[in-house]
Amino acid sequence: MSNRIGLVETLLLLVALAIPAWAKDKPKQKNPAPSRADPAGGAPSVNPVGASYIIAPDDVLSIDVWKETEITRTVPVRPDGKISLPLLNDVQAAGLTAMDLASVIAERLKKFIANPQVTVIVTTVNSQKIFILGEVPRPGVTPLLPNMTVLQAVSSAGGFTQYANQKGIYVLRTENGQQVKYPFNYREVVKGVNIQQNIMLKPGDTIVVP
Repeated sequence: MSNRIGLVETLLLLVALAIPAWAKDKPKQKNPAPSRADPAGGAPSVNPVGASYIIAPDDVLSIDVWKETEITRTVPVRPDGKISLPLLNDVQAAGLTAMDLASVIAERLKKFIANPQVTVIVTTVNSQKIFILGEVPRPGVTPLLPNMTVLQAVSSAGGFTQYANQKGIYVLRTENGQQVKYPFNYREVVKGVNIQQNIMLKPGDTIVVP
């Protein structure tokens, strides 16, 4: 019995000595270096709003120029649609996607920096908003969510007060310089009648609940 116990102890000792050697010889996995390649000569523009989003006044942008900390900054888009950057002064941002703007900035920086790499990220979307007025618990400015309808917007405002005319709601929208009125009868829509009134909202729409 004592010989058998001694043999087991010897085997355990050999295994314990072998484990550190095996761990030492195991190759370590290296983390891949992040890629900053981009068709515009900058880092990829990863935007929570999506690559096709068109920048508008009041949005806030993060401008990153690789290894150029004095130019890298967060800037608001002014009401005139432009942003201000060192070396470049005013740059038109509204009407462009983040990737398009990165290309414009990179091209203009070539006069001052060799091979500039630029990232543009839309950090805050302030331009995508609607307005809800009248007999709702929370009137005022409301963020416009993707594919938001009139019914969803009214719900985000807390529904109606006891004085609301739920049949006389309407949406005001500016189209081609003219203000257009879209009626919305809440009572009908929730019953599944004339549901085409529950239109998808656009930035700047105003919902009036009389």
